[in-house]
Parts: sequence; C-alpha cells; structure tokens
Amino acid sequence: MTTRNVAIVGTQWGDEGKGKLVDLLTPAFSIVARYQGGHNAGHTVFVNGRKFVLHLIPSGILHAGVTCVIGNGVVVDPEALFAEIDELRREGIEPVGRLFISERAHVILPYHRDVEQAAEAARGDRRIGTTARGIGPSYEDKSGRRGIRMADLADADPDGPLGQTIRANVCARNRTVDGEELDWRSVRQDLLAAWPRLEPLVADVSRLLDDGGRKGRRILFEGAQGTMLDLDHGTYPFVSSSNGTVGGICAGLGVPPRAIGEVLGVSKAYSTRVGGGPFPTELGGAFGEALRESGDEYGASTGRPRRVGWFDAVVVRHAARLNGLDALALTKLDVLDGLAEIKLCTHYRCGDQVLNDVPASVGRLASCKPQYETMPGWSRPTAGLRRFDDLPVEARRYIARLEEVTGQTVAIVSTGSDRNDTIIRPGSAAARWLA
Repeated sequence: MTTRNVAIVGTQWGDEGKGKLVDLLTPAFSIVARYQGGHNAGHTVFVNGRKFVLHLIPSGILHAGVTCVIGNGVVVDPEALFAEIDELRREGIEPVGRLFISERAHVILPYHRDVEQAAEAARGDRRIGTTARGIGPSYEDKSGRRGIRMADLADADPDGPLGQTIRANVCARNRTVDGEELDWRSVRQDLLAAWPRLEPLVADVSRLLDDGGRKGRRILFEGAQGTMLDLDHGTYPFVSSSNGTVGGICAGLGVPPRAIGEVLGVSKAYSTRVGGGPFPTELGGAFGEALRESGDEYGASTGRPRRVGWFDAVVVRHAARLNGLDALALTKLDVLDGLAEIKLCTHYRCGDQVLNDVPASVGRLASCKPQYETMPGWSRPTAGLRRFDDLPVEARRYIARLEEVTGQTVAIVSTGSDRNDTIIRPGSAAARWLA
C-alpha cells in the first residue's frame, strides 16, 4: 500500500471538527475509511450553506465518486444506518454503490440500549455520560464473544447460531433490566427483515482496502471521538469503548501499519468535552456559557451542551506522542474573536509537582491545577479568512505559541463552519496532500 495515505484523528475529547477536515481533504483521496466508534459520533459538515450531520457514514460520502467504508472496528445500529442513508437521499446523495460495511462489523441491537441505560442509572454520581445508544454494551458483547456480526445476519435458521445467540443475549438482558421483557423472536425477526437492505452494503473491507492500495488508490482514514476518549489512553473510565487513536486503524480496518502513512491531528483553538470525567481547563460561569454559545458547542448526535475550557497543551502533547502526528489542524479560531485576552495551559501542578504529561489516574488528574500563560486577544474578525497572512497579528502569535508548546506545526486553520472557510498554509503537509 502507498504511504501517501493519511489518517485524521482527534487530539482532545472529540468534537474537534474532524468531519470538516475529512470533507476538505477527500478530493485528494479515492477511499475514506472509518475504523471505530458508533453512531454516538457526529461529524457536522457545511457545504455552501447546507448542513450535513453524519454519524456512521464517513463525510467523504458528500463527494461524488469516492468510496466510503465502515470497518470492523465500528459497531453498527441498522436503524441508525438506514435513517442516515435516507437523509442523504433526501439531500440528493446516493450512498449505495459507494458505501461498504465490513462483514466483521458488530451489530447494535435493542437490548444493548436497554443494558446501557440500566448500567448508567446504577452508577449514580459516577455516570460516564454515555449517549445510551447501546455502543458500549455492543463492544462488551464483542469482547465477551457473544456479539453478532454482519456476516451472521444471513442465517435464517431459527435454531441456528444467530437465533441461539440472540436468545441467550435477550434472556440475559431480561434478567438484569427491570420492566417489560424483550422477546428474542421479535429481535431476530427485525434483523432478518433488515438483512435484504444491508446485504448489498456488506463486504470484505480489508480486501477492498488492500486491492485499492495495490491499484494506487489513496486512503483517508477517519477516526471518531478523540484521543482523550480512547479506551486505553484517555481519561479512563470516562472514555469511549474503542480506540480512537491511530493504533485503532490496523485492528479496526484490517490493514497493516505501513498502510497508515501520515497523521493529521485535529484540535480546537480551545477545549471541549461531553460527559463526566476530569477536565482541567474547564470554564464555568457566564464566561464559559458565552464561549459555549459563541462556538455553538452542542453535540451533533445528542444536542447535549459541551463543557468548554481553555486550550490544554498537555493534552495535545499527549495526543501528538500517541498518534505520531505529522501536522495539526486548528479549528474554530474565529470563536475566540473579540476576546481581550486568551489563556492556554502549558503544564499542570499537582501538589508540589509540576506535570508535563497527562497522569493515568483520573483522581490525580482531577486534582491537577492548570498553569496558564495569558496572551492578548484580537479585535479584528478572523471569521471566513482564507489566507494566513490576513489573520490579525495577535492570532498569528497565538498560533505560533501553540506550535511551540505542542511541538506541532499547524498546517490548517479553520475560520468558520463552511468547507471553504479554511486556511491551508503554503508548504505544509496539508498543502502537499492536496497537491
């Protein structure tokens, strides 16, 4: 496979604007491949004033002729997938024929949602803050070797492996979830009814990507969530159920490490997160609310308000190391327009210790105090600017300082929600990818 493939990963707690970056870079690639997560991820893309919100389908689908794949590392809710396909069709975009789902991808079923809701309620004050869409329990079934994969759905025998697995899982759900019992026969019948619509989409994605690479087709790898929500390297247990870091690509798509090529990290010009867990630079009060409103910080999938905070260089350095970043894309710079001053966290102080890295213990991270530098803001708007030299000098100095404290070159600056509200810095890795 060619090393001209590129991976796009989030460097914070998700919601960094990866969908826009995938959409922006897609014209230089033939295949866009999603490798983990479920329909809790929301990629919002604006194209000429039209808003598209995608949850499972890669945002490359908005470009004619591009093949989009959903890997085995993704868990798929058929109802959510069909709703997304139908919405794209209403917008004049036909996914079928360009969209393929791994035959090894696991399926989210109604009992997964029930189990997740019950588990969240039982946690009380220790709630993770999940979307309650069954994603975590589907991954649990996968690890517990009781999951159902796309390839299993062709089994019409009621006494076959598919029927036996559904029956066992529904019975387990009925023992642990209060309220009305679920009928396993109904779950199985709904799956069988969905299969004729799913079957044309199901493929050997690993083989598809290998064949494409051998033919010189460039692949853009699309991650969901962000590094700090990675199951292994994020703020565990306040994380997702999959590996959103670049390491998840190989397992989640069935490709070798040499296929990955280069890596673009995406970061907001400030920080946000959704759900529970420590968030060192979090801003509360009227200023935090104003920043949330200015940035329209509400979940694309759930509508939940996001927690907001200053840029955290400790987190982005952590992500840069884990993902081996080649460049950084900075989004929502325009949200900071008009602020008299801007703070950025360069390190933490925990007791009498100074930390330059994210501690593994969430208890310790929660006790860390961010150590800030304060920089002057800018009064002249950056919204819609498309040349780096047109940015206010204070904005350019802020970006330069972010590069220094993260050790990463900012190759792309997003100055608005539309596809074209973007600065590609000449001579950068991004300019080379698009050449």
